[in-house]
Amino acid sequence: MVSEGVIEIYAIAGAVGAAYYVQPTFTEDLDVLIPIHLKGGLVDLEPISRFMKEHGHPIELVGYRVGKWLVQFLPVSNSLTQEALEQSREVLFGQTPTRVLTAEHLAAIMLQVGRTKDLVRLASFWTGQKLDDKKFQKILKHHSLIDKWRKFVLQFRPAEPESRP
Repeated sequence: MVSEGVIEIYAIAGAVGAAYYVQPTFTEDLDVLIPIHLKGGLVDLEPISRFMKEHGHPIELVGYRVGKWLVQFLPVSNSLTQEALEQSREVLFGQTPTRVLTAEHLAAIMLQVGRTKDLVRLASFWTGQKLDDKKFQKILKHHSLIDKWRKFVLQFRPAEPESRP
């Protein structure tokens, strides 16, 4: 899609993006973050729809079927996702070159969204020490997520081992 000019840039997000950094978890879809294109004030996914149809990928209720994967295109929706896309990195998934969000941006997005499954995944990033703390703190501060992070840390702090006499 990039080589044909349908989209300018993309990055894998969500559970599949997280699987690049931590133990994979079950997911039913592949989330692909893309820049927003507006047409008449509305998000315009028509070029993507046309491309997917021309390449035999049928639309389903919440995305497109590409082989066994359900692919969802998620438009950049705020300054955090914009920055995450701009700072995404090129990696190999198996033998396939692709783009993925940084661990720090994935974690910040999980915190911002705050669904239970996001917070559980965020805990695995945190306890697995997959985050560059300086980069992560800078992102949290820039996107006003410091207070939300403090609450998360209090809630998900690993239990201290009981002291024994």
